[in-house]
Amino acid sequence: MKKEYLIKILRELIEEPGLSQRELAEKSGLSLGTVNRSIQYARSRGYLQELDPRLPRVTPGGLEYMEPARVKNAIILAAGFGSRCVPLTYETPKGLLAVKGTPMLERQIEQLLDKGIRDITIVVGYMKESFDYLIDRYGVSLIYNPDYAVMNNYASLYHAAHLLDNSYVLVADNWMEENIFNAYEGESWYSCLYFAGETHEWCVRTQASGRIRRIEIGGADSLALVGPAYFSREFSEVFRGLLRDYYGQARASDFYWEHLLKENLNLLPIYCNEQTGNVHEFENLEELRAYDDSYRTDTRNRIMAYIARQYQVPEGEIHGIKPMKEGLTNQSFKFSIRGEDYVFRLPGEGTEQLINRAHEKASYDLLSPYDLTDEVISFDAESGNRITRYYAGARVADPFNNRDLKASMDLVRKVHDLKLQVDYRFDIREMIDYYEGLVRGIGAMHFRDFPEVREKAVGLLDLRDRLAVPEVLCHGDYLYANVLFLESGEVRLIDWEYSGMADPFMDVAMYAIFSEFDRERIDLALRFYLDREPLDEEWLRLYLYVALGGFLWSMWGAFKQGLGLELGDYPRIMYRYMKDYYKLVEELEPGLS
Repeated sequence: MKKEYLIKILRELIEEPGLSQRELAEKSGLSLGTVNRSIQYARSRGYLQELDPRLPRVTPGGLEYMEPARVKNAIILAAGFGSRCVPLTYETPKGLLAVKGTPMLERQIEQLLDKGIRDITIVVGYMKESFDYLIDRYGVSLIYNPDYAVMNNYASLYHAAHLLDNSYVLVADNWMEENIFNAYEGESWYSCLYFAGETHEWCVRTQASGRIRRIEIGGADSLALVGPAYFSREFSEVFRGLLRDYYGQARASDFYWEHLLKENLNLLPIYCNEQTGNVHEFENLEELRAYDDSYRTDTRNRIMAYIARQYQVPEGEIHGIKPMKEGLTNQSFKFSIRGEDYVFRLPGEGTEQLINRAHEKASYDLLSPYDLTDEVISFDAESGNRITRYYAGARVADPFNNRDLKASMDLVRKVHDLKLQVDYRFDIREMIDYYEGLVRGIGAMHFRDFPEVREKAVGLLDLRDRLAVPEVLCHGDYLYANVLFLESGEVRLIDWEYSGMADPFMDVAMYAIFSEFDRERIDLALRFYLDREPLDEEWLRLYLYVALGGFLWSMWGAFKQGLGLELGDYPRIMYRYMKDYYKLVEELEPGLS
């Protein structure tokens, strides 16, 4: 007698004594013949009572037999951002979005509790504070995943690996219409849904027994992994070892935990639990709207309401929402209204301390007649919310392509040649002081030689003041990714957050250091900008701003990292520009030191 069949029969009878064989077949998904044989075997082993053959009940011996199959706990992975559900997830973690009036995560918890599973742990990361109320409401536990921003969800399971036993493993953003959990499980399984036609889901191939033998990312007319999974104690022991082996591998940083399953199916026996029509996964707002009509008229999201007000349309006319690549400062997404495409920019965490949005708006307004920037549709200077036209087919500059570099230098030269004047400056001395104060305020100053380097920066700032170069409106954040090449052949300069009056060479230097150019390419940028060989005093100005720009952005980077934004080696690389190019300035200006 197959153990898994017997466990399915006994758990139904534990939950609802007296079920008929036909009812047991319906609930367990087994054939009537298999149910009959299982009951006969259970009786022979003393697992069922003999008082009334028509109303079988599980004996104490049967309960003892079932104990190793008892589900011990559930682990719910809820650390991720849910980028495909922007802008809803800017305000609410995806798992806490309500479906038909109930947050998805709450429904999962309630379904688990209904089956007597009370040991529930939620792995959190993004907006972790939002989950705290669940401890009081449901008695769950929370574990923080410190890797949530830089690794995919296998890292969440790694940080909860010590809890793996007879365990359900869920992701917080699934919705189950009917409860698929049980107090007892006989084998490891993964919920699978059938997808007709082509799909990007993780498609499975199974044996006749239902065991999953192959997993392929993408396929057609196939069952695919979607929803909860169950790990048996034996499965968990093997999987814990794999989590330890994979954790820290560079290739695994973007892995889902299913990657480990896919690569080790020979070690991890797991079965398909088909749940087509019962388990739902909502990848974006359109899929939420298709299942829950309330999202068609009201997403309960301030950004959607803001867009609707700006365009004077109901929220239901906002479609085609897709996240765009996150910048270091902001987040943005594309959306469509009545066939026209736009980009919404949401200021990032802490930017209100760094950027004057009224100045940014004023720069856009001043530049608007010249067709050199992206087209602004709406700009709220108070919140920093900005809507611009989306340019289909546009690409960003490749700073290591000479044609793109030349076009980038020509573009910013056109801006400078306008000699536009505003009443605010990109005052690099003031900004360095300001960012340094922010870094010190959060205890994030980790450069051990900072006092010495700071003194050198002061010397450079004093030299800059003595040079007294006439200032014009500059971009201030001249990053290659802010240069758009349109399909029409036009080139546009976007994102004027840091704009202000400055020496034009500052923009050339910023482009170079943001691209992490070496000296040869930094020199080429200036040659392209001037369209001639630079003079010694022009080399001096360029290297001065490479050094000061590096120092400034190293402080900016230290502050952002102190707030929790992972920037990798960026702050140190910027700091290195300060040190290395100070020496070059010193060679050109021997009296500097």
